[in-house]
Amino acid sequence: MSALGELVRSVPPESTQQAVGYPSLFLLVVLGSLVPVVPTGAVVSSAAVVAFHHTSPFSLLIVFGVASFAAFLGDVGLYWLGRRGVRSRGGSRWLERLRARAAPERLEQAQRRLRAHGVLVLVLSRLVPAGRIPIMLACLLSAMPLRRFVRGDIPACLAWAATYQLIGLLGGTLFPEPWQGVAAAVGLTLVISLAPALWRRVRSAEEGNGEA
Repeated sequence: MSALGELVRSVPPESTQQAVGYPSLFLLVVLGSLVPVVPTGAVVSSAAVVAFHHTSPFSLLIVFGVASFAAFLGDVGLYWLGRRGVRSRGGSRWLERLRARAAPERLEQAQRRLRAHGVLVLVLSRLVPAGRIPIMLACLLSAMPLRRFVRGDIPACLAWAATYQLIGLLGGTLFPEPWQGVAAAVGLTLVISLAPALWRRVRSAEEGNGEA
C-alpha cells in the first residue's frame, strides 16, 4: 500500500500535465500532417480523454484549438512544399512521397471529386481515413492557389479536430479511468482508419473470385 501511495504522489499535478501535454499534442499533429505516418486522430482522441478528466473547464476547448491549428499548419506546410515540387523541374521529395501514398485509381477519383465539388472535398478528405493525401495531390496537380487551398482547409481541420475529440469524449464518458478511455479511443480510431483498407481488400477479393 505504501508503494501505491508513493506512485500516486509521484504523478505530476494537472498543471504540469497540461504544460507538457499541449505542446506535445501540437508537435505530434503538425508532424503527422507533414509526414503522414503519425496517427494524429488517435493522438487527438487520447488528448480529449485526458482533458475530459481534468478539472479545468477549458481543457477540452484548448485541445480542440491546438489540434485544429496544428493540423492546419501541417496541411499548409505540406501543400506549400508540394507546390514547390510541382513548379520545379525535378520535383521534390515531398511531392514524390505524396504520389507514393496515393494509388492511381484513388488519385483519379479525387481529381473527379475536386472538379465536381471544388474545395468542399477538403472537408470530406480530412474525415475519411487516408482521404487527405489523394485530395491534396489532386489540388496540387490542378495548380490550385495556396490561398484557395487555405480557405477550404480551415473548415476541414475544424471538422477533423471536432470529430476525433468526440471520439475521445465517448471513451472518457464510458470509462472511469483515463487510461481506459485512452485505450478505447485509440482502438476505435485504429478501427476507423483500417476499415476502408479492409473493405477495399474484401471487394478486390470478391471481384477476383467473380472473374475467376
